[in-house]
Amino acid sequence: MATPKFILDLRTKIGHDLLWLTGITGVVLNDADEVLLVRRADNGRWSLVAGILEPGEQPAVGLIREIQEETAVEAEIVRLVSMESLPPASYPNGDRVQFLDLCFRCRPLRGEPRVNDDESLDVRWWPLNDLPDLTDRERASIENALSPDPMPVYVTP
Repeated sequence: MATPKFILDLRTKIGHDLLWLTGITGVVLNDADEVLLVRRADNGRWSLVAGILEPGEQPAVGLIREIQEETAVEAEIVRLVSMESLPPASYPNGDRVQFLDLCFRCRPLRGEPRVNDDESLDVRWWPLNDLPDLTDRERASIENALSPDPMPVYVTP
C-alpha cells in the first residue's frame, strides 16, 4: 500500500514513533457467493480490500474510494461489520503503527474487477467455499459479514 502524503508529513515530525491510524476494510460480496480479493504487491498475499482514511474523510466514503481505486469496481456499503483495535505493528523501515479498523460489508454495483493501481498484482472474485490463504482476521471478517446479525462485532469489557 502506498503511504499517504499526510503520514509521510507526520513521520518528518515524529520519526518512527507509534502512529495511531484509522483503517478501513471491505468485505465485498456478490450474488454468486463470491468475495472480492486483491493480491497485494507488497507481500504477494491475497487480501480483502483495505486502506487508510485521509484526515477528515468519512469511513464509508473512504472505503468506497479504496474499492474503486484498487479494483475498478463501484460498490456500496451494506452495513458496518466490526470495529476493532489491531495490535501494534512495525514496518521494515522501523515505522510503528496501530490501526483502529472499521470493516464494512459491501455489494458491487458495476464494473469488472481488474488491477487498477500499483498496490495490487491481481484482483478477482473468489468463491466463498474455495478461498486462498487469508489471515485469521480476514476469515473472521468474512464470517462476520455473512452473519445474519446486523450488529457490528466489537470487544466489550
